[in-house]
Amino acid sequence: MNILLVGSGGREHALAWKIAQSPLLTRLVCAPGNPGMAVLGEVRPVAATDVAGLVALAREIAADLVVIGPETAVEAGLADALAEAAIPCFGPTAAAGRLESSKAFTKAFCDRHHLPTAGYGVFEAATPAKAFLDRFQPPYVIKADGLAAGKGVVIAESRDAAEAAIDDMLGGAFGAAGARVVIEEFLTGEIASQFALCDGETVMLFGGGQDHKRAFDGDQGPNTGGMGVYAPAPVLTPAAVENARTRLIEPAMAAIAAEGAPYRGVLFTEMMIDHDDPSLVEFNARFGDPECQVLMLRLESDLVPYLMAVATGGLAAMAQPVWRDEAAICVVLAADGYPAAPKTGTVIKGAEAEFGEGVVVFHAGTKRGVDGALLAAGGRVLNVCARGRDFAEARARAYAAIAAIDWPEGFHRTDIGWRALGR
Repeated sequence: MNILLVGSGGREHALAWKIAQSPLLTRLVCAPGNPGMAVLGEVRPVAATDVAGLVALAREIAADLVVIGPETAVEAGLADALAEAAIPCFGPTAAAGRLESSKAFTKAFCDRHHLPTAGYGVFEAATPAKAFLDRFQPPYVIKADGLAAGKGVVIAESRDAAEAAIDDMLGGAFGAAGARVVIEEFLTGEIASQFALCDGETVMLFGGGQDHKRAFDGDQGPNTGGMGVYAPAPVLTPAAVENARTRLIEPAMAAIAAEGAPYRGVLFTEMMIDHDDPSLVEFNARFGDPECQVLMLRLESDLVPYLMAVATGGLAAMAQPVWRDEAAICVVLAADGYPAAPKTGTVIKGAEAEFGEGVVVFHAGTKRGVDGALLAAGGRVLNVCARGRDFAEARARAYAAIAAIDWPEGFHRTDIGWRALGR
């Protein structure tokens, strides 16, 4: 099979790593790709939002399948254009992808279909938004309506901080994504993520994990796109997963189809779990980043048949995926200044070494310098991932690899997986 993989981050590098292991693969092309992905397949400089360019590239390589990595390509309508070109695609249409691209849409969708989620309000002006805060007690949850690379959420501990977040978002801090804000009730419990594949009709659960959103140790600092993740997550008990399937995931997939936008891709359901009872935090219309990285490390089955089954409506005929009986962890190495103003262009040494059994380093925001050196080119730059017999072994392997990487201008959390280790 000829496969075109769209995207350039750690999620896409992990997908490329797993796809490259498939005996079904003939040719892998990544667009726009990154230096890590270039080791696994061909890299073409076509942006993830260049819909016409990607369709042309898919035609050029006679792609049997296009795999959409980032949410920006979903929102741009890449799946729609590929459908018109009769090219199989793993990834939802723009209409189905509104489950991620508009938080206001999703909250109203939950209301229409009685899906459990937090109380909320949607506003385009600061005065009524601030008045709405009277309905809740701190902490307050303030979200930009549109796509903001995982950073458009503020958990405000005080009324003043909440009002400042409203002013920032409506004032353009997140561009068009913040033209509307969603104010939510703060939910208690533990946040975890459950993934599911859907081919428009059939739903299949596809692993889960627990991530760390705050920038610094002890869950301190600003929200980020994710500083690390581990799986399996103890909070995802069989009861919690079953409740997520029956109360959130399957009803949502049936409802979006009933509204005329059948969902074909992976649904990332982030939820607050309290005594095995899940409430929706948000849907995402793609694999998580960095959640995808630990899923790919733990997945024993060949990924490619599942991607193709989703794209072609054949998921009902697929056996359940087989997972390694191991723990996996991903620690994000981010550039100093992330998430507000990451320092780019700095040199990273030692990241492309062999780190031993079970350790893989995925590139999330890197580029090559003119001399071939590896440079930081984003906020989240490297994902140091490891498997182990248990969380302690996986964690020790990951942090040992981090210690061998020479990058003074980067930082990472030292406590990824602390909840699992404490159980």
